[in-house]
Amino acid sequence: MHEAPELWLTRIFNDHLADLGNAALKLVGIQPMARPWATYVVMELFVAAVIVVLFAVLRPRLSADNPGRLQHTFEVVYEFLHGQDEEQLGEHANHYLAFCGTLFIFILFMNLIGIIPAFESPTMFPAVPLGLAAATFFYYHVAGIRENGVLNYAKHFAGPMLFLAPLMVVIEIISHMARPLSLTIRLYANMFAGEQVTMIFLSLTYFAIPVIFMGLHVFVSLLQAYIFMLLTMMYLAGAVAHES
Repeated sequence: MHEAPELWLTRIFNDHLADLGNAALKLVGIQPMARPWATYVVMELFVAAVIVVLFAVLRPRLSADNPGRLQHTFEVVYEFLHGQDEEQLGEHANHYLAFCGTLFIFILFMNLIGIIPAFESPTMFPAVPLGLAAATFFYYHVAGIRENGVLNYAKHFAGPMLFLAPLMVVIEIISHMARPLSLTIRLYANMFAGEQVTMIFLSLTYFAIPVIFMGLHVFVSLLQAYIFMLLTMMYLAGAVAHES
């Protein structure tokens, strides 16, 4: 079985930043390697850098009197995210918009970058959706504990009827543990399948059909970023809700 060729950007990182990569691996107890940078890690860092640069360019150009196209675009995105936040979190709206909005934009950019032939979508590697799902899992539990306190948050797992509490605790624990797995598989499977379909049709023809499937890839990228964010908001809404 042949290994996939190393992406050009990954090759640059491994050729020139191998020591930095191994230093990072050492922090988590992994032995040094000749080429420590994985493509999905490099692509995540690249996407994060693109987002930082984009907003660094946008911020000084913000204007209430004469907004540009880029500002208009992100105002539409903000209004959409804010509307979803209010719908899902109600009185807790705006408290968690920064996390959910960042999650949406980061996932969307990672999904879309795979359309560019010289790059790959990090989200089609299982480790990336798993990391995002783990961050979501810990974030909404921390938010629930911060909002309700440890004891009151624990009551969420017991259900409304005391005699059913032992059964409900088991069911709730299984349900919560399944959430990161569900988020991971949904994002990974859809992006991996979309990437493979696009690449297959690109290899067959270079005219109308690839354009159709690239459009489908954009749609799937938007949809999966939205679903991941929406589920995160729903989990947050359940976690920060006050017991009556």
